Amino acid sequence: MTKLRLGVDVGGTNTDAVLLDISQGVIASAKHPTTPDVTRGIQRAIKDVLDQAPNATDIQALSIGTTHFVNALIERDPARLDRVAVIRLCGPFTHGTPPFVGFPLDLRALLQGPCFLVSGGLQIDGSEISPVNTSEIEAACKEIAKSDTSAVVISSVFAPIDSTIKQEEHVASIVHTALSHVDVVCSKDVAHLGLLERENAAILNASLLRYAKMTVAGFQRATRSLSLKCPVFITSNDGMLLSCAQASQLPVRTFSSGPTNSMRGAAYLAALESGVSRQSALVVDIGGTTTDIGMLLSTGFPRQAAAHHELCGILLNLPMPHVTSIGLGGGSLIRQSPCTGNVAVGPDSVGHRISSEALVFNGSTLTATDIAVAAGRASIGDSSLVANIDPSIIDGAQKAIKVMLQNTLDVMKTSVADVPIYLVGGGSILAPDELEGVSRVHRLPHYDVANAVGAAIAQISGIVDSFEDTSSISVSDVKKIVETRAIERAIFAGADLQRVAIIESEIIPIAYTSGRCRFYVKAAGEWDGSSTQTHLDACESKDESTICPLSPGTDLPDHGEHINAPYHPLAVPNELDISSYVPNVQDNQWLLSETDLEWIADGCYVLGCGGGGSPLHTFLELREMVRTGSLIRVVDLAYMPPDAVVSSERLLGKEYHEACEELWKLVGITKPEALCALEIGGANGMINLIMAASKNYDIPIIDGDFMGRAYPTLHQTTPNVFDKSGKGLNFLPSVISSGDGNIMVMTRAKRDTDADAALRAACVEMGTHVGLASKPLKANDLPVMMIANTVSLSWRIGRAIALARRQSSIGQIGHIIVDAVGGSRSAKVLFSGKITDVRRRLHKGHTIGEVVITALSYEKDDSSEAIEKFTGSLVVPFKNENLYAEHTSKDGQTTVSIRAVIPDLICILDAQNGSALGTQEYKYGLRVVVIGITAAPQWTGTLRGMAVGGPAAFGFHNMPYVPLGVYNRPKSVIEEYGHRN
Repeated sequence: MTKLRLGVDVGGTNTDAVLLDISQGVIASAKHPTTPDVTRGIQRAIKDVLDQAPNATDIQALSIGTTHFVNALIERDPARLDRVAVIRLCGPFTHGTPPFVGFPLDLRALLQGPCFLVSGGLQIDGSEISPVNTSEIEAACKEIAKSDTSAVVISSVFAPIDSTIKQEEHVASIVHTALSHVDVVCSKDVAHLGLLERENAAILNASLLRYAKMTVAGFQRATRSLSLKCPVFITSNDGMLLSCAQASQLPVRTFSSGPTNSMRGAAYLAALESGVSRQSALVVDIGGTTTDIGMLLSTGFPRQAAAHHELCGILLNLPMPHVTSIGLGGGSLIRQSPCTGNVAVGPDSVGHRISSEALVFNGSTLTATDIAVAAGRASIGDSSLVANIDPSIIDGAQKAIKVMLQNTLDVMKTSVADVPIYLVGGGSILAPDELEGVSRVHRLPHYDVANAVGAAIAQISGIVDSFEDTSSISVSDVKKIVETRAIERAIFAGADLQRVAIIESEIIPIAYTSGRCRFYVKAAGEWDGSSTQTHLDACESKDESTICPLSPGTDLPDHGEHINAPYHPLAVPNELDISSYVPNVQDNQWLLSETDLEWIADGCYVLGCGGGGSPLHTFLELREMVRTGSLIRVVDLAYMPPDAVVSSERLLGKEYHEACEELWKLVGITKPEALCALEIGGANGMINLIMAASKNYDIPIIDGDFMGRAYPTLHQTTPNVFDKSGKGLNFLPSVISSGDGNIMVMTRAKRDTDADAALRAACVEMGTHVGLASKPLKANDLPVMMIANTVSLSWRIGRAIALARRQSSIGQIGHIIVDAVGGSRSAKVLFSGKITDVRRRLHKGHTIGEVVITALSYEKDDSSEAIEKFTGSLVVPFKNENLYAEHTSKDGQTTVSIRAVIPDLICILDAQNGSALGTQEYKYGLRVVVIGITAAPQWTGTLRGMAVGGPAAFGFHNMPYVPLGVYNRPKSVIEEYGHRN
């Protein structure tokens, strides 16, 4: 039976439409300008294709892909966006990172309504943090009623695993009763992993609900005006169908439907070509301004982006395709350097003005389209108008385009094997017929309407994202059960029983947890053609899933107290002049600003050597504190009284308060004179700033730490190096707190290593996340034990990264950081290249594995700023942190050498933006720079230091330590800038 589908893609410039026979291919296509009145543009495009096929009457469905909702956010359009109130069910947790904390200031000012942090939320095991307090919710509703908000988001800690208590649903029913005029969104209905990310997605969704209802109604009117009797669907981010009712309630699920439809359409068009089998391929969609590249899996669906990703400057966790965009399009400007003769392509473009500005259209601007015509690759416009272009410009531009595509394709690949590419988009004429790393370039028919084709073939899905018990049933058997459940959901939603299949199935171990795994399974199939959409609407996802723990906040209320947190708009800061920025140092105290915190965060992640955790959430919390007037002070050790008590912590949230206060009470002090980070690496390097702030204990931070980097275990700290007993006397007693009432004190250990093992085991039983406070020390002991000025060092590294980004010198980022940490005598660029393999596993709470980095060939590396070229490969094993760097050279003969080894720091940076990479972020295709920094003498100067933190501590007994260079003591920011204020 013939199955006719109409597919429409409503883009910012054009509205494309196709009439498709699912089994045969495209019957008719049309392209019309998108109109301000969306209805009219759709009507024209659909009418055009129907006029081309007058006998096509039995149309099964109309599927529409749209960028309207995401464009409303990108354009910050107040006419299409509404203010949103948030009720977060969190008990004593997460108060330091309130709703909207990570939003750009302009969008935050536009969207934020009153926010309430109240009782409720779940632990990771599904038990309640605290029950919902009805009186709190009713009080919040009274406050919301006084505001101009038209939507309310309900978000709860670990809401996606709440399939029995249903706290969000309970609160939503209370809000519906009290505020019948507002829209209510439960976060678990919108997204999954990560409280802040899920809440952010729910907020964006709620802000668009009014506009979404109007837009979808316009789609339906357009259909009715053409006398179409078929159902109308909207396509989603993952290439599936949403009913109009679903799209009206979940507009965020359409944000990236354009790139998804493009890739799905390319897969379909490729399958119609003879000799093209279903396989993994890269889809290259070249438009007028940019090129979007995504990986198409053998399932015919795009590879999904990482669990957390940004949109409009906001961290989200929506399912979205992994797409990389570069500034290459038909309208890209072409320039030749008068000095070097090098030809540059883009990233600026004439865009939609190409028909009047390009040379072939009698314009005056040399564009990439002109190059394609001059090279004989396309017949567009008047070729005689480009006949006199210098051949060196034509050749240089084509080479530059080839390099741009090759480098980006290389990053997007998932293995070293050559892969085919499918070209779509009007600018695909720019691509060469051969590319390195590409098995074949496929130029597909109907390439210019691939988005609309993808919309027409969208399918029905069923998703299960859940925690499952694997203690009594094998993981493989549980996986089969979950896959069956996903298939059943797809069929119930309207997928054809005979054509449904599993397209994604992933098993994810839970750190510190045994007997339970997270399973993510997606089944998909062709729509069965039923005329009703009841099942699709009824099957709206209420899947159980897990979320990642966040960095909780501080200064927390008791259970039952609610916080009304109205937003007071903040001025959007002017662009910072990095080179002239002077930190605020007064009376030998460094008062941290937002800028300082951002740079310290970037620097801490570099010093984490792959571990320590991302500082992002900690930075957001601290930035919010500074914005609301809190002071955070850093001091040099030299200005502390010799008998001052200094406490070291690695903590988060209310567990921070509880662990500190319990420890201080145990040792008989009210509070210490200062705090010091246990480790400067990653998020742990900034956590102590939270408690030190004036809104909390108002005590200074010592400019230093007890690792100089990140290490995986508690006993690998410099105070322990100077404890010859080997029993942890310099960090015991230690206190851990779960943040909700569970506290454990450890006062003695037979061996220092036993303390970490015991506290880690207790951490698992206390919810897999605790705060830790270690024995306070006297200031006069610190000159020997503490690694000085590491807060200053992280600031200098972060400033160097920021300056490199601003000055477009990321190609030199390795050497820029080497200069920032003391120069080539103490640090080195060890290697640069592309990650070609990553192997990792979880063992006793640690991530263990290795990353392989392969040098790029000279002709592929288009970075003219790169100072140093490398050959061969570098292997970096890691245990939470990077352990050593082994180089294999192939210059004539194969040689193997150790370039650096712990305790020296080995830091891997993203070569495209200068950011540090944690071990969890290593993935195939990333271009990276590896730098080494000489460790502090507290580690290298004694036999015990090497025994605790050197190669032997990780089992590498036969690996000698050869210093990378000479240690350079970081210069104090207070010392340098104190006299300038």
